[in-house]
Amino acid sequence: MENLIMYVAAIIAVGLVVYMLIKKADIKITLFGVGLALLYVAILMGNTVGKTGVALLDPFQVVVDQFKSTLPAAGLIILILGGYSSYMSSIGANDVTVHVLTKPLKGIKSAYILVPIVFLLGNLLSLVIPSASNLAIILLATLYPVLRKSGMSTLTAAAVIATTATVMPTPLGGDNVAIALELAKYPEFLGLTATEYVFSYHAIVSIPTLFVMAIVHYFWQKFYDKKQIANGTIREEEITVDSSKAIHVTGGALYKTVYGILPVFPIVLLLVFYFLGMFTDIKVNLTVELACLISFVIAIACELIRKRNGKKVFEGTEAFFKGMAGAFGIVILLVSASVFVSGLKNIGLISTLQTAMQTSSTSGFVLPLVLVLFTALIVILSGSGTALFYAMVPLMYGLAQAAGISALAVTVPMGLAGNLLRAVSPVSAVVVIVAGATKQNPMEIVKRTAIPMIVGVIFMFILSMVVFL
Repeated sequence: MENLIMYVAAIIAVGLVVYMLIKKADIKITLFGVGLALLYVAILMGNTVGKTGVALLDPFQVVVDQFKSTLPAAGLIILILGGYSSYMSSIGANDVTVHVLTKPLKGIKSAYILVPIVFLLGNLLSLVIPSASNLAIILLATLYPVLRKSGMSTLTAAAVIATTATVMPTPLGGDNVAIALELAKYPEFLGLTATEYVFSYHAIVSIPTLFVMAIVHYFWQKFYDKKQIANGTIREEEITVDSSKAIHVTGGALYKTVYGILPVFPIVLLLVFYFLGMFTDIKVNLTVELACLISFVIAIACELIRKRNGKKVFEGTEAFFKGMAGAFGIVILLVSASVFVSGLKNIGLISTLQTAMQTSSTSGFVLPLVLVLFTALIVILSGSGTALFYAMVPLMYGLAQAAGISALAVTVPMGLAGNLLRAVSPVSAVVVIVAGATKQNPMEIVKRTAIPMIVGVIFMFILSMVVFL
């Protein structure tokens, strides 16, 4: 009877979460509410979930405990990342970086040569502008007119822009920070930092995947253009882009150099000390949050030199703290996911799944495949590339251990799949934005993005299995 209750509760809980994802409901409150409900089911099953002495209060104690464990670790890093990104936007440094990197493209006239170049450049820009939607808006205003003037078809340009934010390896990514901190709890990965996770594991798969997708993009867009021209379905009407959103940067070479580097300076610092520790005896424990705070101070110094107005500069630093507040939603998502997982654990589902995998001879290969396919289904239906990943973070190591495989064989492909397949969902924000700006049907854009992204998923999955299994 107890097993029946467990399975029914788990199926209803997971089904409800998937349904709410598809309906684009707030995933934070969904995970939080379903997690609490599961904890009360666990109490009804006779399990102990907390230590308040009053069973009805125990689920809320679980929530408090999750806040206490998340805020000092992943929560703090994500808040600082949000603050730094916001400050870079506030002082115009992000605009300078985009302007400097995209300006050389205006001299290239070959439309199809631009396809892989813009794709890789867009992924590089995602280091500065991690939001796929925001990056698409900027590229639509700045690069889209250039691409059209070069002779690129509307749908090719739209497809390239819609796929620019994918799997660029960065220790500043909230998903990478979350998984690194989760893995660091276990002896096998003790002390693992986001920098080590990204450059030692993530990049091994993500960088080759990016180049493969760039090549596929080139051939697929060229093939599809010829096909649609032959069918007479391409209409090269003039597209009006809101030029008011275009980035215009004025200033000397020194200003453009310094402010162009500032948004990626934390990554520069992390890379320098990472390779310094790899090739020399100098060991510096430079964390992501420390790199961001050092860069923040340097950015303030640059602003003081440029503006020579201390009061105005210090008032401007408020953007950093507002950015931290804006990033708090991601922290809440992590806490909510942990509460949901606590509910699944307390009704006994996790231990049951682990036992099942330990007795299965094929679970080693099947587990990553099932998780990637499940990710694909949810991402394509809901348009959300990271919500499911965050919800699964606390489960990945335990499931991988039960399956007898490295946790990296789960974390890397699942994380990459979510980010890649976002551009294949006709309801994702980035596809909808690009479709609206270019006056194209979202499904037509998805036809152009699907092959490069699906090939990318297949390639990265095979590579992940070869490297990590």
